[in-house]
Amino acid sequence: MCFKKNIKLSFLLACTFYSIFSVAQNKLLTIQEAVLKGRSTLAPKRLQGLSFINGTTKFSYVDNNSIKIGDNATGKTNDVISLKELNAQLKLSTKDTLAALTSITWKNANQFYFSNKKGELLYSIDKKIISETDKKAEPSDLESYEKEPVTGAYAYCKDYNLFVSKNGKNMQVTNDGSIDIVYTGKNVHQNEFGITKGTFWSPKGNFLAFYRMDQTEVTEYPIVDWTTHPAKNKNIKYPMAGDKSHNVTLGIYNVKTNSTIYVNTGTPAEQYLTNISWSPDEKQIYIAVLNRAQNHMMLNEYDVVSGNFIRMLFEERDEKYVEPLNPMLFLKNNPNQFVWQSRKDGYNHFYLYNINGTLEKQLTKGTWEVKADNGFDEKGDRLFFHANEQSPVNQDFYSVTIKTAEVKRLTYGNGFHTCTLDENGNYIIDNFSNVTTPREYNIINTSSKKAINIFKAENPIKDYKLGTWNLFTIKNSEGTDLYCRLFKPVNFDSTKKYPVLVYLYNGPHSQMVTNTWMAGGELWYEYMAQKGFILFTVDGRGTDYRGKDFSQATHRQLGTKEMEDQLKGVDYLKSLPYVDGNRIGVHGWSFGGFMTTTLMTRSPGTFKVGAAGGPVIDWTYYEIMYTERYMDSPQENKEGYDKNNLLNYVDKLKGKLLMIHGAQDPVVVLQHSILYQKKAVDKGIQLDYYLYPGHEHNVLGKDRAHLMEKITNYFIDNL
Repeated sequence: MCFKKNIKLSFLLACTFYSIFSVAQNKLLTIQEAVLKGRSTLAPKRLQGLSFINGTTKFSYVDNNSIKIGDNATGKTNDVISLKELNAQLKLSTKDTLAALTSITWKNANQFYFSNKKGELLYSIDKKIISETDKKAEPSDLESYEKEPVTGAYAYCKDYNLFVSKNGKNMQVTNDGSIDIVYTGKNVHQNEFGITKGTFWSPKGNFLAFYRMDQTEVTEYPIVDWTTHPAKNKNIKYPMAGDKSHNVTLGIYNVKTNSTIYVNTGTPAEQYLTNISWSPDEKQIYIAVLNRAQNHMMLNEYDVVSGNFIRMLFEERDEKYVEPLNPMLFLKNNPNQFVWQSRKDGYNHFYLYNINGTLEKQLTKGTWEVKADNGFDEKGDRLFFHANEQSPVNQDFYSVTIKTAEVKRLTYGNGFHTCTLDENGNYIIDNFSNVTTPREYNIINTSSKKAINIFKAENPIKDYKLGTWNLFTIKNSEGTDLYCRLFKPVNFDSTKKYPVLVYLYNGPHSQMVTNTWMAGGELWYEYMAQKGFILFTVDGRGTDYRGKDFSQATHRQLGTKEMEDQLKGVDYLKSLPYVDGNRIGVHGWSFGGFMTTTLMTRSPGTFKVGAAGGPVIDWTYYEIMYTERYMDSPQENKEGYDKNNLLNYVDKLKGKLLMIHGAQDPVVVLQHSILYQKKAVDKGIQLDYYLYPGHEHNVLGKDRAHLMEKITNYFIDNL
């Protein structure tokens, strides 16, 4: 059942602007402040540890090193204990004190758990007593540590093998781990298919499912450590498009019997096992099995005891690709029904199935997308979720009633809402921002939709000189709206001509233009506006949350459609009287680095300067799972690979290009930019190149300020 939009967001019109105006601003950002403090002291204030207290109608957070409890219905708060008071009691108990109040876990409204260096402690508010628990400090040196919430057991990996620890006893689950046979506890398939880990506890903690990754047939790839004397090589396994992939199987470890079986997922070996789900009674396990071509998915059921195949619940096919990203979600009080997310009608929505694989109804519909499920209410009647029904650049919180498919919007205010649901589905904590609102926290009743504000953050950069910025849309060649963001320089004068820096990514599963407060991450946009630049970003075809046709438009031709949309952005910029069309630059990282190099060479002369970080150059050198989904294999799509291979356009470069790479990059391997340099030398083309030793795909930490200063200076010097 669909519901009608009743609000038209005026800021979506191309001529309508929302701006942040400078008021009493005197200070200028340094590059260190812009890069390193944008997520800390210059970010909008957060309420640390803000969460609901289970079993109560209360919420809690830490503010100024003091624990506070609030009432959901009124929002009124009371102080519980300060760090100073807690440390005084720790000293009396001859226990290690705390440097800060960080995470706490509530046992009930009167008691909470916290940890010091030696282990977990329990504090009773009414008696003001600190007592020890039997839980010691969680291991910090273990790989892929994952705790099971019911039994307190945890899984971890060491030396390629998997272990389980319960009640102080360590049990080795596997023995054949090596560089070829890997149990990392981390994701397999290179972060694809929504997989973020490699171990999956069953609902009651009796079983642990885990990935076994056989990389025997995968080619080894050299990563050089330049910090040793002499330099040392460390090989990794890196499956490139069109080559041999790894073979993944799923094991199930029985905690009680200390035994393991492997699920019989069949052949071929080169397939993807995704979206692992347990039945509520732990008797079955479900796997979305995807073929290597990624155009056919089968949701299969297997027996937990034997690992044998039971049946296929249903399958999905697509002429381009199927992309299952979310596991089955069983109804809270009905183990015979589950919710599945799919884009089969063109947009990501909820579908209700029974356990036999029969579709009972589509729960959500419309030209918008469900972005995440967030749990049920106490009875299991309503499912809560985030979605962008109001606008692709917004995010709101909703509920859908399972029986009637009635959808209700629970949040108000044009912008971006990130919500947390309480255990009974009665209240949500709404973390809200938009282009003019740094951050607000509201407690919302999910039945009455009454909202109570509990905190409003001040503008953390109010004392700095800032430009103005706005959101708007332009049309691409097909007449489709493209969402844009534009920063104007400090002290903007419409009679002057300004240089423009286009900052882009435009790759799959990305969205850079959103109705959010921009000063919550790096403040580099604001810094460049201080330097007299216009900053422009457009999300073209291939980016996320616009429906299947929009994201799949780039299939088999990564770079081409994206370039067309970016050039429409340039056309718009050149139509503005205050833009100097001869001084336009472009910068991006990873896919954005690929797009930067694409634009500099496949549309030569459009951009005067480019800075490409960690760029893909030739898609045959990128990993299988990502590349073959969006490009098919090199053997199947030679024309597409050749057309978008940037080595074929090196001699077309006009203007200045700076290429940057992390010297130990295991994602977009260094070979991409090295081959580009070699081709440039062969063709007599001059370009600039910079390596960051010790860094992988992203330059992080204090060195990031160095990186952004280099990029900034490159545009100042050449644009």
